[in-house]
Amino acid sequence: MTDTLRPAETAVAPAAPDDPRKLKRSIGVVGGTLLTLSCVTPASTLFVVVPDLFGSLGTATALTIAIGSLLCVAVAFCYSELGTLVPSAGGEYAMVSTLAGRLAGWLVFVLSLLVVMIVPPVIAMGTADYLEPVVRLDPSLAGAAVMLLATLAGLLDLRANAWITGVFLVLEVIAAAVVAVLGFAHSERGLGSLASMEVAGADGRPDGVTALLVVSGLAIALFITQGFASAVYLSEELENPRRNVARTVLATLGISAVIILVPVVAITLGASDLAELTGGDISAMVTAWSNSAVGAFVSLCVALAIVNAGIVMVIQNSRVLFASARDKAWPEPVNAAFSRLGRFGSPWVATLAVGVPGAALCFVNLDTLYGVTGVSVTGMYLLVAVAALLSRRGAHRHARAWRMPLWPAVPALLIVVLGYVLTRQEPGHLLWTGGIMAAATSYWVLYLRPRATTRWLVTLPEDARS
Repeated sequence: MTDTLRPAETAVAPAAPDDPRKLKRSIGVVGGTLLTLSCVTPASTLFVVVPDLFGSLGTATALTIAIGSLLCVAVAFCYSELGTLVPSAGGEYAMVSTLAGRLAGWLVFVLSLLVVMIVPPVIAMGTADYLEPVVRLDPSLAGAAVMLLATLAGLLDLRANAWITGVFLVLEVIAAAVVAVLGFAHSERGLGSLASMEVAGADGRPDGVTALLVVSGLAIALFITQGFASAVYLSEELENPRRNVARTVLATLGISAVIILVPVVAITLGASDLAELTGGDISAMVTAWSNSAVGAFVSLCVALAIVNAGIVMVIQNSRVLFASARDKAWPEPVNAAFSRLGRFGSPWVATLAVGVPGAALCFVNLDTLYGVTGVSVTGMYLLVAVAALLSRRGAHRHARAWRMPLWPAVPALLIVVLGYVLTRQEPGHLLWTGGIMAAATSYWVLYLRPRATTRWLVTLPEDARS
């Protein structure tokens, strides 16, 4: 990791006083937490992503998510410290570029771009399944419509979006609570089953879940609560970021872990048998525990949750593109377009650049990209942990920022654990991600590095450098 920007004053490229490319500070901890929780999108995660874990891990799903949540506490500490030390809409890449070097920051940017471009359309395509009680839709068309609706909402003022997503979030929490109550009320097995480590095999008989399978599943478990980190993308729009970024990150992780994990435990206990649990059809379980009306209500809440997730993810992702253009990651015409702000203060070209391709991706088979996303999230967290390990060198040692407890043990342990989790992923997913990273490195070598004085300059807002 060469080209590290050591002095604090060289870690940023000063903006001209009249530079219009600044995001407006308009939200506090509550608004930021609502937006960030909506990016975690607990209900759509519970209904869209968790069933895949049930299919491979069975009764060990809750344990795997719990371990992943504990790992995320260490990740949240790293994000909280770095997010207040480097409060930029660039998020991970701005933090890592400043502390671990420009190449490392570029690779983190590409990993984050993989995550933020793939996940919204994948989740959006789940809308059709949960609208089925009302109307039958083609999954691709429904997903594309959700992405376009999210794009239009993303063009609005961020404060307005905080209220929109807050209302949808309430419905998400209600849906998750209904699942939890019904699951516990119809428990078929005791709490000891959470440690039974069983999954239904192809012949319907129980198969054991090994520790290595749990470790392999941690990449998806980390992805399940991954949205808590999006608070750092909002750091330029949070009031008093030195205090509120850490509060938003930690509060969001705690709340989202409870909203997701409690229903998972309830589903594990309430499934009629191991085959039903492994099948992962949560909507069918809810209907069996109650009636079709309750099942339809929960399904509609999940559909709204997916729309909510699309809105917040488009907002988050557009800020990443906005920041990368402001930091000169692309040829000048592209930088000028992505850094352009609209009448509501949102980066409208970057928003369209995220939402419209996302709608197109809904017509592509993205099943294998879940694995690529898991690898990308794990790799991104690993590089953030490396940056956190370097966060108290030189001028950064005395900079004003929230400081994590148990440093440097927390980031050092996190690096070891995440490195091991990566070694347990499927070779195909590692090869896809590795190929993309190789292409990104080539772009760095051929275009960005030769233009080091004019390209890839990490920028902080003026009020964050004091």
